[in-house]
Amino acid sequence: MSITITSAFESGNIRVLRADEPGDIRLEIKSDGKADFFQWFYFRLESPEGLRVMTFENAAKASYEGGWQDYHACASYDLEDWFRVPTRYENGKLIVEHEAKGPVCYYAYFAPYTAYEAMRFTARMAKKKGVEWMPLGYSLDGRPVDALRFGEPAEAKRKIWVIARQHPGESMGSFFAEGFCETLVDEDHNMAQQLLRHATVYVVPMMNPDGVARGHLRTNAAGTDLNRAWESPSAETSPEVLCVLNKMDEVGCDLFLDAHGDEAIANNFIAGSEGIPSWSPRLSELLSTFKNQLIQATPDFQDKEGYPIDPAGKANMKIACNAVAERFDCLSMTLEMPFKDARTNAIPGEGWSPRRCKELARNTIESMARIAERLR
Repeated sequence: MSITITSAFESGNIRVLRADEPGDIRLEIKSDGKADFFQWFYFRLESPEGLRVMTFENAAKASYEGGWQDYHACASYDLEDWFRVPTRYENGKLIVEHEAKGPVCYYAYFAPYTAYEAMRFTARMAKKKGVEWMPLGYSLDGRPVDALRFGEPAEAKRKIWVIARQHPGESMGSFFAEGFCETLVDEDHNMAQQLLRHATVYVVPMMNPDGVARGHLRTNAAGTDLNRAWESPSAETSPEVLCVLNKMDEVGCDLFLDAHGDEAIANNFIAGSEGIPSWSPRLSELLSTFKNQLIQATPDFQDKEGYPIDPAGKANMKIACNAVAERFDCLSMTLEMPFKDARTNAIPGEGWSPRRCKELARNTIESMARIAERLR
């Protein structure tokens, strides 16, 4: 019985330990090249259709063991439609059971979104009316780090920055960024047009193209966690952050949103920058208003569950959200989306998905539009 498993493509990650029969396939997830993080997997499996049982032997040593609880793996026959398959975590092993309907199927931790897809999307967006393509710099492997500017800049306008994929394994960030950009160029979307009347919006759809291409979970080609490099980025270890921050210094920032995924918490939530030295009542009111607006806009967002709030003056200033808030005295937030389903609005079978990431992005634009004039 012939079985072939490969991850020899962009964002691929798997190590095959044994694949003699479909009912007992043994696998390991590979760690980031120069760091010990691992949880992201993505591979193609060819075998006769029918039941496949895949056991991830090193799941207990993954970066976030709690992420496996109540998690269901993603699968696709065509790399377009991704669906959830039965998955359980027991005795330190992740076990995926799938009754395959065809000989070839792809499996992933979440629906993949490659660096090449981001390049194509950026080029397509740049052809739209009112959009400027802004090359900012290059990654360590020589891949471009690009921004898209929406709306003409003006002194009176607020400056909003949205970035995604600092952590390469959190592919939901790219689907969020795609939905965000697509909404901004929709001339029939009233709230997007309202936002652009009051703000110039800069979007970086792919912060870490090297990590994405290499199939990493959290780091770039140098083994750097980019979301821990914002206090003092360098050309040697974090040029991706350096080139973005340089542009932010040039044009300014009144609101910053960094799109991520959280392995363990099965809900969408926002982490603010309450622990920075210059936290103020103004920033507190803006953060509270923004979250309340988003709660009203969609049942997919909540603020009851999330990260503990940093005590006053105790924020980790290496993290983008905190570093940007302090540097620009602005509303600065990390948006976390789940790898699992969102408990507040569960959709069994689909779980949290690319479609829902894009819908959340549209809702986020509405919330931004409602507070844009108050940002400064």
